[in-house]
Amino acid sequence: MTVDRSTEILTNEQAPTALVPELEHRPGRWIANWDAENKDQWEAAGRSIAKRNLYWSIFAEFLGFVVWQLWSIVVVQLPAAGFKFDTNQIFWLISIPSLVGATLRIPYTFMVPRFGGRNWTIVSALLLLIPTAGLALCVSNPGTPFGVMLLVAGLAGFGGGNFASSMANITFFYPAREKGWALGLNAAGGNLGAAVAQLVVPIAVTLLAAGTVNLPMAGLIWIPLILVAAFGAWKYMNNLTSAKGDVAGSIAALKEPHLWVMAFLYIGTFGSFIGFSGVFPKLIKDYFPAFSSMHLGAVVLSLAFLGPLVGSLARPYGGRMADRMGGARMTVTAFAAMAIITLTMIWTLPLKNFWLFLVLFLFLFTASGFGNGATYRMIPVIFATSSRAARSGASAASTARLASSSLGLISAIGAYGGFVIPQVLNASSASGSYTPAFYGFVGAYVLMLIVCWVCYLRKANRNAMGHI
Repeated sequence: MTVDRSTEILTNEQAPTALVPELEHRPGRWIANWDAENKDQWEAAGRSIAKRNLYWSIFAEFLGFVVWQLWSIVVVQLPAAGFKFDTNQIFWLISIPSLVGATLRIPYTFMVPRFGGRNWTIVSALLLLIPTAGLALCVSNPGTPFGVMLLVAGLAGFGGGNFASSMANITFFYPAREKGWALGLNAAGGNLGAAVAQLVVPIAVTLLAAGTVNLPMAGLIWIPLILVAAFGAWKYMNNLTSAKGDVAGSIAALKEPHLWVMAFLYIGTFGSFIGFSGVFPKLIKDYFPAFSSMHLGAVVLSLAFLGPLVGSLARPYGGRMADRMGGARMTVTAFAAMAIITLTMIWTLPLKNFWLFLVLFLFLFTASGFGNGATYRMIPVIFATSSRAARSGASAASTARLASSSLGLISAIGAYGGFVIPQVLNASSASGSYTPAFYGFVGAYVLMLIVCWVCYLRKANRNAMGHI
């Protein structure tokens, strides 16, 4: 066992005061005595260790989002590959990964305290090999039954589950004053996987396939990167002995009214991001069928990557602005923008202008990204200042564990938006138009704006809950 011994912190030239807590590096890349809130330890060694773990966490989570979104791109190419599925089946293939991924986020939340952040990152990365290889096998045969396709699409939910464990892990590495930026970067890096998948897959399966549709490439091209991510986590990441959490802590979190309010808001921000990421390629194809040639269609569908891209890039800045201005204020602003942009998109659809449609959707993704960062930043602050544990005088460690459990549970509930949005559009398509669904989304954004203002912004303005 090796021990990093820190230098003494001097208040003047003669007298030492206190030692920086010693970090113990144990076998299996475990670190004991981690205290991110201790500024001396943080500056001496903690920051560099946290950054290294953050970078590899981002890469592994990035690939999780790639796998999670693969079917949203593949389904629009299925007719060209000889598959005969109706609209309802297509929407189920788009939405089932979100349903499974959201559900898996609940047990994934407990994996970091149980096995260690580094250890679980290795396992969760390797699990991504199953849906990628399964996709390649299924789409290679147009005779594959729909039930088998739906099962394999559901396995892509492994990628969605990664988010909860990754975010829960990173929140233990960073001090409260830097959580907004760190969690925003971690989430944004993962969210970028949706954008990269939508950029790369249409090109890989069409433009690089010499005039044919080579759908198995959609899964195969990611396998080498998944292996790199698992190796990197094994080689460079760490487990923290202080990363504690248990079922009892999560049960306590479930009793907190704030958890349910924040989960509702997160459905509006992250649920919109992941839901629209899943349906954006299909919406482009349905609204603008003139882009029908194989190569032109691939180019146009690849433009769908811009939505998840701008939403992902906006997320850390939403967290940073929330650090400065308050998360509730930023979240209310995001919902207002999302409602206005969606209305504008509905009213301009009769123009049948693809570029206007694309730009408005990019604004919608950007607003959802800012909302993601702001909403997620609110969670640890709320539980540190307003939870039952905080009000009863519980230790900082206890409230941190409660916040960590809440982060995972809220991310799970919010991710169900990725299932709801495609299914609402599916139901709306029965009327021959997606417009009723979009009006429903506007109403939801207005309701979420009101809830956030009443529960947090109004109280924060009265200094009852601090700078939330």
